[in-house]
Amino acid sequence: MMHAPYTIREAGVSDIQLIRELCEQVWPATYAPILSKEQLSYMMEWMYSPASLQRQMNEGCQFLLLYSKDKPVAYASYQQISSQRYKLHKLYVLPTVQGLGAGRFLLTHIHEQIKQQRGQSIELQVNRQNKARFFYETLGYSIREEADIDVGNGFYMNDYIMALQLVY
Repeated sequence: MMHAPYTIREAGVSDIQLIRELCEQVWPATYAPILSKEQLSYMMEWMYSPASLQRQMNEGCQFLLLYSKDKPVAYASYQQISSQRYKLHKLYVLPTVQGLGAGRFLLTHIHEQIKQQRGQSIELQVNRQNKARFFYETLGYSIREEADIDVGNGFYMNDYIMALQLVY
């Protein structure tokens, strides 16, 4: 089986601007049909301001960048939330690359990293209207519950909380 020409590297504070640039390409395409312009703008600033990204990194979020040849095409972040549980905070692939195995490649890498650290499970939140839910289901994730999370400014994240038990 031939692998897609993807490489992954850990991201740090010096990559914050690149993560923001990728977000600016992915988020509007992903969320414009789901969220108001006001909520989209608010949430991008809330989660992707340089200060917010640096705080996430300082609090233990591991950020990864995925490259196709020399071009960054996706990013992700995940974090250990208890001794054997992890949370996927972000997994976003440029619209031009979606459906080509990039997300699967990146998420499989994250699963392997977690297994090396003896993690047992990983969970994530996905907007209930986001078609990415089906991507996660094809990789074995299942919906554990629905959550309506107040993110401030009168806005809510209307999400599914999905989880996967990692198999060794």
